[in-house]
Amino acid sequence: MKQQYFAKDGLLSKAIDGFSPRPQQGEMANAVAQAIDDRGSLLVEAGTGTGKTFAYLVPAMDSGKKIVISTGSKALQDQLFTKDLPRMQKALKYNQSIALLKGRANYLCIERLNSFSHYSSGQDRATLAELVKIKSWAQGEESGDISDLGPVAERADVFPLITSTNDNCLGRDCPSYKECYLVKARNRAMEADLVVVNHHLFFADMVVKETGFGELIPEADAFIFDEAHQLPDIAASYFGQHFSSRQILDLCNDIELSYKTDLRDMAQLQKASQKLERRIRQCRLAFEGLRDRGEWRPLAKQKRFGEMMQDLREDMDFVYQVLKLALSRSELADSCFERLAKMRGLFDKVMDVDTTGFSYWYETTRQHFTLNITPLNIAERFNSEVEDRNAAWVFTSATLAVDGNFQHFQTQMGLKDASSMLLDSPFDYQKQALLCVPRYLPETKQHNAEQLMLDQLAPVIEANGGRCFFLCTSHRMIQKVAAELRQRTELLVLVQGEAGKQELLNEFVEDGNAVLVATSTFWEGVDVPGKALSCVIIDKLPFAAPDDPLLKAKSEDCRLRGGDPFRQVYLPQAVISLKQGVGRLIRTQADHGVVIICDNRLVNREYGSLFISSLPAMPRTRELSKVLEFVKKDAEET
Repeated sequence: MKQQYFAKDGLLSKAIDGFSPRPQQGEMANAVAQAIDDRGSLLVEAGTGTGKTFAYLVPAMDSGKKIVISTGSKALQDQLFTKDLPRMQKALKYNQSIALLKGRANYLCIERLNSFSHYSSGQDRATLAELVKIKSWAQGEESGDISDLGPVAERADVFPLITSTNDNCLGRDCPSYKECYLVKARNRAMEADLVVVNHHLFFADMVVKETGFGELIPEADAFIFDEAHQLPDIAASYFGQHFSSRQILDLCNDIELSYKTDLRDMAQLQKASQKLERRIRQCRLAFEGLRDRGEWRPLAKQKRFGEMMQDLREDMDFVYQVLKLALSRSELADSCFERLAKMRGLFDKVMDVDTTGFSYWYETTRQHFTLNITPLNIAERFNSEVEDRNAAWVFTSATLAVDGNFQHFQTQMGLKDASSMLLDSPFDYQKQALLCVPRYLPETKQHNAEQLMLDQLAPVIEANGGRCFFLCTSHRMIQKVAAELRQRTELLVLVQGEAGKQELLNEFVEDGNAVLVATSTFWEGVDVPGKALSCVIIDKLPFAAPDDPLLKAKSEDCRLRGGDPFRQVYLPQAVISLKQGVGRLIRTQADHGVVIICDNRLVNREYGSLFISSLPAMPRTRELSKVLEFVKKDAEET
C-alpha cells in the first residue's frame, strides 16, 4: 500500500512544503505499483489536481526496478527532471541513478560546430556571431543541451550548423566521438535506474531498432507515459516516412563544406550542389497559394508538380553521380553520398501515391515543405511492441477517456488487456467554477462574427479585469479577435505568434490583468495557477478541419471498415481537445473562474451531451448576466 506516503503525516508531507494529501493520488499510486509488480498495462485518467506526477513517481522509485518515464514535451521532461524528481529523491531517500535523455537535435555536435566555425564563408554576420557565442558557451559544458543556450537556441538557421541528424552523423568515425555529448547522454541513460525521455524519442527509438541499429532507450521493467493522449498522433508520425526540403538543404550545406575542406579540385560538385539547392527552393515556391497542409495525392498527379518533381529527381541523381566520383576521399562526402542514396529511395516512395493504407500529405512552413506518408492504423505495430517486452506499461493523462471510458485510446494504440482507472479531480468545481454557453451568439461563419461575439463578451472580460485566455480554433480567428479586443479595451492584449510561448506566458502572469488570444499551442501543457487566470473563453468546439489530410484519410479508412467517421474519428478527438482547453482554468484548490464556450452545438446538438459529460461537473448557465454576478462575487471575496 502506497497510501502511507501520501497521508497527512506521511513521507511526502514531511519532506515537501505545502503538500496536501489527496485520496485520488494514493489510489493511483497503488494501481501503478500493482501494474509494475504484475508487469501489466494500466490506463489512468487523473483529473486536474490529482497530482499524477507524484502518484507514478513514488511507486516507480519505490519499486527498485529499471524505469523509463516518457513525457509529452521537452518542457515537461525538463520540469520532471529538474524539479519533481529531485524533490522525490529527497523525500524517498532514493539513491539510485537517474538520467535525462533527449533526441539528438537537442545536443550540440562538437564536430559540426568546429567545422562551420573554421570554414565560415557564406554565413551571415549574425550567424557567425552566434557561432562564436556557442563556441564560448561549449567550453566546460557538461551536458551539451542546447536548450541551455536560451534565445540563441531558438534561431532555426543556427540549428543545422551546431547539431547532427541521423543522416549526417559520422558515428564512430567522427573525430569528436569520445567527447560527443549525445553519446555520453545515451551511455548515462543505459546505465541509469530511472530514465526520463519524451514521446518523440521513444518512437524514434522504436523505428531505429527496426532498421537494425542499436537502441537509444534502454530496456526497462516499466514504461510510464505522462500526457499519454498525445501518443496516437506522435506514433503515427514516427511510423510514417517524410521527405523534406530541409533535408536537401542540410545535405547541400554539408556538400559545400566537404568541397571547401577536402575536395577543392571538384568544382563540379559545388555547382551540382548549388543547382540542387536552387531546385528545392523552386519546389517550395510551387506550394505558394495553397493551404499550410493538405493532401499530396492529387497534387502529385498534377502536371505542374509532376514535372517539377521529375526535375528535382534528376538534379538529385546528378549530385549522386558526382559524389560517387569522390568516394573514399572525404568522410563527410561519403556520408553525404549515403544520405542522398536514402533520400532518393524516400523520394520515390512519396511519389508513389497509389499505395493504400496510408495518408499522403504535404506540410509547408515559411521556408520549407515536407511530403509525408503516414499509416492510418498503428494499433497492431504498437501492440506488438507491448507484447515483445516483458514490462509494465502505464498510460496517464488528465484527458484520456471519452464519455467515461478508454475505448477510443485503447483501439488507437492496440491495447487489448489493460486495466483502467478514472479519477475525478479533487477540486470542488461546484464552488470554484461556472460553465456558460451564451445565448444569441452569431454563427462563427457569419460576417463580423467576432464583433458580434465581443459585443457580449467584452463586458465580462472588463468586469473580470482581463485575466483571460481567449482560445481560438483557427489562426484567422486569433487575428480578428485580437484586433477587435485592442480597439475595445485598455487591457494588455497578448497574441500568439507575436512573441515566444514562454515570453507570452511570463508577460501574462507579470501583468496580472492581461488577455491572451491563442490557439492550439496554449490549449494544453500550460499552467497558470492563481489570480492571473480566472476566465477561459473558447470560440467554438475544437473539431479538426474536415480537410485535414490525415483525419480525412482516417475517416475514409473508418468508413471502409463499416464505421462512423464522425463518431469514431472526429468526435472523440474534439472531446479530448475541449477537456484540455477547459483544464487551463482551475489549477489549484484556491482558484475560481468561468469557462465560456461560444458554440450553441453544445446545447442544440445531440452529441453536445457527450462533451458536457466529459467535462468536470460544474454549474452551468446560458445567461452572461449570471457570469457577471459570479465574476463580481469572486472579486469581492478575493
